[in-house]
Amino acid sequence: METLNYRFEGGQRPLSGMPQLVGVVGSGNLEILIEPAHLKGACEIEVRTAAVGFGATWQAVMADFHARWSLADARVSVNDMGATPAVVSLRLDQAVESIAALPGGAS
Repeated sequence: METLNYRFEGGQRPLSGMPQLVGVVGSGNLEILIEPAHLKGACEIEVRTAAVGFGATWQAVMADFHARWSLADARVSVNDMGATPAVVSLRLDQAVESIAALPGGAS
């Protein structure tokens, strides 16, 4: 297992509401937990992956995610067992959309 950590400053969309979990590691090879956190406007992402040695790919996927959503005060936890970058992007979008649909979610 490899753990990768990313922090993006200057987000424009504050995240609030209840934590949301999307995906299931056992069936879809990937689960994502997204939750509000007091991070002074930053978005922190922790990736735990069984696919060791793909840090540059993960960096690109996370940078693209941040460019799309520009989340602030958000913590994202990714548990991966070998999902492709396209599946990771899809699940990240689903996680933000699920929390945004709640009252007080992402603006």
